[in-house]
Amino acid sequence: MKEILLCKYGEIVLKGANRRYFEDQLCKTLRHRAKSFGNFEITRSQSTIVIEPLDDFADMDGMFECTSKVFGLVGISRAAVCEKSMESIEATVREYIPQFLEGKKTFKVEAKRSDKRFPLNSVEISAEMGGVILSMMPKIRVNVREPEIVVHVEVREFGAYVHAGQFKGAGGMPVGTNGKALLLLSGGIDSPVAGYMIAKRGVCIDAVHFESFPYTSERAREKVFELARLVSQYAGTIRLHVVSLTHIQEELVKNCEEDYFTLLLRRYMMAIADRIARETGCGGLITGESLGQVASQTMQALGVTDPMASLPVFRPCIGLDKEEIVQIARRINTFETSIQPYEDCCTVFTPKHPRTRPDLGKVIEQQKRLDFDALVEEAYSTKTEEYIVPEF
Repeated sequence: MKEILLCKYGEIVLKGANRRYFEDQLCKTLRHRAKSFGNFEITRSQSTIVIEPLDDFADMDGMFECTSKVFGLVGISRAAVCEKSMESIEATVREYIPQFLEGKKTFKVEAKRSDKRFPLNSVEISAEMGGVILSMMPKIRVNVREPEIVVHVEVREFGAYVHAGQFKGAGGMPVGTNGKALLLLSGGIDSPVAGYMIAKRGVCIDAVHFESFPYTSERAREKVFELARLVSQYAGTIRLHVVSLTHIQEELVKNCEEDYFTLLLRRYMMAIADRIARETGCGGLITGESLGQVASQTMQALGVTDPMASLPVFRPCIGLDKEEIVQIARRINTFETSIQPYEDCCTVFTPKHPRTRPDLGKVIEQQKRLDFDALVEEAYSTKTEEYIVPEF
């Protein structure tokens, strides 16, 4: 018996004349990812993408797991392919479907007949296959209104599919359909979630991480690389830039008032990130701020740091509380890595009483104690980059 994956579109179906562009990008992503799991053919038909293994060596389990993290798909089903006859469909239902019904109390059968020459209509196919299932599993019952599981039979021009229990896809839009942005990636919980949420809207992600070696450790750096790898499973390959802020922070300690350290450092970070973004073709910056969560994330503090960016700043977590962000982090598997106890540059030289309602004029006055442009240039010269490729 041959098994395939049936993948259902999400928002793409609403794209009208532009729909083909989004479909092409989605199929391109799937074909690229399929290379890691064997030889697959990927085609589209009737708002469905069909992923078909072309030999016995193809890894269907790996491809299914990978496909569940591709933005643009709302549902994924493993389906058996059979000939277009009631005899073949019945045999396939008997062999393939019981594994999905184990432990279930109710079901229903939904049939779709796109080949109108088929002798039975959709209602008749559903009734026949419902009877077959009841004869095999007498403890299960039909419930057409609220079944625990739906068994699908699709009769198409070239054959038939039998499947049950659609799994939820990642949703969103295909990555690459809405431009590119640069994520300021720390080692915390929020920024990986922010990157995931913007990638879900079809945006390609680059990232920049600011380190303060030797005040931050090699383990802290490795933690950020792991977070980028986890996000890349959804967002695709990420170009990760690493910039040292060590000298900037040392100069802040020598020349500026302590309660301004964090705000001034954030201004340097935004200026450097903005430069990297513009030079790499990004259309915006992404940060993980949640309004009022910490001192640097008050409305006034954000107003002090935003002027350093010439590009739009996207903050998808801005209206979420910590528990909501944690829930997403757990779902995308970044939480356990984020909470590893390795410091990042924002926890080094943290003031005891940071400014929560800063005045922009006073911040600029503090900034003038340093040669801002020279320090930005020096930090930028430390930049290294590495491509983080998703692993499944």
